[in-house]
Amino acid sequence: MQSIDNKIINRIYGYGRGWAFSKIDFADLGGSEAIRKSLSRLAQSGKIRRVLRGIYDYPKFSKLLNQQLSPDIQQIAFSLARKFNWRIVPTGNTALNLLGISTQLPGRYIYLCDGENRIYEIENINLEFKKTVLKEIGFKYQESTLLVQAIKTLGKEQLHDEIIEKFRINYSDNICQKILKDTRLTTTWIYEIIKQICVQDKI
Repeated sequence: MQSIDNKIINRIYGYGRGWAFSKIDFADLGGSEAIRKSLSRLAQSGKIRRVLRGIYDYPKFSKLLNQQLSPDIQQIAFSLARKFNWRIVPTGNTALNLLGISTQLPGRYIYLCDGENRIYEIENINLEFKKTVLKEIGFKYQESTLLVQAIKTLGKEQLHDEIIEKFRINYSDNICQKILKDTRLTTTWIYEIIKQICVQDKI
C-alpha cells in the first residue's frame, strides 16, 4: 500500500516540472490535514517548492544555469483559481505575453476573476486578481477568453496582418472551430478579427 507521500509525488511527477498546486489538488488521496503535512514534508525534502502560503510547485531546472527556474506565474494563477474555486482569465499585457504577441516580460500579471480582488508577490512579480462580472469570462474554452482579452487589449488599429499571423500560429484547426462557436455572440468587431485568425488557411 502506497503512503500518501508517494501518492502525492506520483501525481506531481505525472503533471511534470512547472506544475503548481495546493492541497485541493490531492483531496481524493486523503484527509486535508494529512495532505497538508505531506506537502510540507515534500517541500522540506526539496522534492517540491513552497511558492506562497499553501501553494507549491514542482520547479523546472536549468542544467545550463545549474539552478531551479522561477515559478511559472500562469501555473500559480491557475493553482490559486482551483484552490478558491474561481474562474479566471488573463487580461491586458498578460494575455498578449501568454500568446507570444508581446515578448516583454511583465512585472505584473493581471487576471480577471469571479472571486475576490487579491494581489500576491512572487519573486518581485505581482500576480493580481480583479473581480469582474461573469460575462467577461463566460466563454466555455480558456482559449476563447484569452484570445478575446488579447484582441481587446490591442484594439482595432493595432491588428494588422503581421499580428493576425502571430495570433494564428497559436491555434490548431480543431481549436479554431471551438473558438468560432464559443465567441459568436461577442462584440462584432472582435468576432470579425477572430474569423480572420481562425478561418483563413494557415501559412
